[in-house]
This record gives sequence, C-alpha cells and structure tokens, in this order.
Amino acid sequence: MNQMTSLLSPRSATSKKQAASVEFRNVTKRYGTVTAVDDVSFIIDAGQLVTLLGPSGCGKTTTLRMIAGLEMASSGQILIGGKDVTNLSAADRDVSMVFQSYALFPHMSVLENVAYGPSVQGASKKDAQAMAMEKLALVGLTGLEKRVPSELSGGQQQRVAVARALVLEPQVLLFDEPLSNLDAKLRRRVREDIRELQQSLNLTVAYVTHDQEEALAVSDRIIVMSNARIAQTGTPRELYEEPADLFVADFIGDANILNGTVVGLTGPQARVQVDRLHIDLPHRGAGQGPVKLAVRPDAILIDESGPQPGEIAGQVRKVSYLGTQIEYEVESPIGELFVVQYGRKEPIAAGTPVSISFALQRGVAIIPGA
Repeated sequence: MNQMTSLLSPRSATSKKQAASVEFRNVTKRYGTVTAVDDVSFIIDAGQLVTLLGPSGCGKTTTLRMIAGLEMASSGQILIGGKDVTNLSAADRDVSMVFQSYALFPHMSVLENVAYGPSVQGASKKDAQAMAMEKLALVGLTGLEKRVPSELSGGQQQRVAVARALVLEPQVLLFDEPLSNLDAKLRRRVREDIRELQQSLNLTVAYVTHDQEEALAVSDRIIVMSNARIAQTGTPRELYEEPADLFVADFIGDANILNGTVVGLTGPQARVQVDRLHIDLPHRGAGQGPVKLAVRPDAILIDESGPQPGEIAGQVRKVSYLGTQIEYEVESPIGELFVVQYGRKEPIAAGTPVSISFALQRGVAIIPGA
C-alpha cells in the first residue's frame, strides 16, 4: 500500500474510552544536582493536542516521560483524568507512547507487533489479532500485516508504531519526535494524518518536537520550554503574533528583532518610532521609551520603485528563490533584515535600493519586558 495513504480509513470509529485531561502541578525533576524540569505547571484538556516545543535540553522529553511514568517526578503532582498518578508506574497509567525510534520488534511481523500489547495484558491470541487488525485498518496498513519492519518504509513503520499505541485505546497518547526520521515531504503529510486521526478519535495527545513549523501545524496549544521551565503557553497564533519574550519571538518562526521607541500612549495602543517609521501597536505593558519589536519576515514590505516619505531606505544584499517564496537579506539603518515575499515571480536583484515599511495587520509586536 502506498505510504502516503491517509491514516484515516472509512472504517474509522470513535474511541471506546473517553479522552482524559493531563495536569502538572508544580512538577520538578532532578537528576542529582541537575534540574531537568523546574516547577512546571500546565493543563492539557481532554481531546486536545498540545505540543511541548523547545530546543534540545529544555526539558520537553523529560516532561513527556513523566506523563508516561517512565520518569518519576522529584516533587509536585501529575494528574490524568483528575486522578493523581504521580507515584504510579508506567504500567498503571492508561497512556501509550510513540517513540522517536518507533521501537518495533524486528523479528515480529507487523500484526504481531501491534497485537503484542493486548497479548501481554491477557487477551487471547484471536482477540489480540482482531484488535490489531482493526487498528492497522485505521492507519491504512491492511495487507501489510505479515511483513516485518525491515520490509517497510519509514512512513509505514511510523504507522505501525501509531497502531501499536492505539490498540490499547489509551486515555492519553504521547508522541516523542515522531517525524524526525522521515523526509520533509513525508513528514508534512504524516503530521497532517496524525492531526486528522487525533481529531477524529477525540484523543488527548501530548506531542514533543523541536520543529517549530511542525508544532504550529498540528497543535491546539503549544507549551514552549526553555531551560527546564515554561517560557510561554498559547495557541499557535498567539505564540507567533504575541511572543512573551525575546526567546519565544526568536524561536517560534523567524523574527527580526528591532529597536524602537514608544513616543506616545493612547489607551491600549502605543505609537512606536522605528527610524523614520511611526507605527501604532498594542503596547503590551510597555511604557514610553526604548522597546524591542518582533517583526516577521513577511511583515516587512520592500519596494524598489524608490524612496517613499516616512519609509526607511535600504539595499538588497542577497536573494534566494525558493519557488513559492523569495527570501532577501536587506541592509538598512535599523539593521540587516530578513524579508520574505510570496507570490512574486521575478525577484528584486541584489544591489537594488529599496524603501522599507511594515504590514501592521500581521507579524509586528512589542516584546514585553525586553
């Protein structure tokens, strides 16, 4: 079967178990003198897909493993479906995990891999295989049940891992960097399939990745972690358009971090001066004086028709044609800018003088406290 077949099939049905919420209350995890997770609190509502996002070493995988019971919290409380599971083992929590490596048994067939969990829990061979066949149909792998993992593509192996996690119909499904072993095009398709499956079955999913685009694409909410703590929690749009600090602004997508000055306040709005530009933005708690702005690459407008009154003069330094978009590096009095244009066929040539302005309806925000 084609590895690009949708995870969902016409046989999809609602899960027999109800999804459960996940709650961390002031959870800390220490390894000796090293604090891997530091006083973290959050709630994943039942039926939501929430992504733990951050750079390597930020604590996101340790947090996921504490939900699973593969790591025990040093302090704090962990609740699943309102039940305190802080001190319960992994076997006593109704969760399943899809690992980065997929962790399939190489000597077992696809069917045996997926039926393994129910068999260990005491189901008869016939019942375990029936449950496994149902989930293999759900993820589009009917007909491949007799193959061993080495005979499958990376995308198919990933689907076997998902089927094996789903077969026990857990209250919570956990994904640890599930797409990192796939090529870019397949990664994009499979993340869409995972999201479709989660929504169709109303699953509670905690999903770990370091890939910002992946997190923005699949999540109801994102928890951004930095240095063992939560930097910001919000919807993908909130994090992209209203970053809480410099770290989030720089980590979630690309951002030009620029200096500005608040020269006036009127209600919730601030009048901000950036070189020759004057722009009105939500003040986000900033007072008069210097501020930092996060300006997304597609919110910077460049015009080669000549200097315009009230705009900033610049010069195109580098050009990259990427098919659906053109990327520029532009020198200017406010710094070197990274600019993206969509829908333009002919790029502006390197060396061209341009005028610079901002599209204020998107992608420009004051960074609080910066």
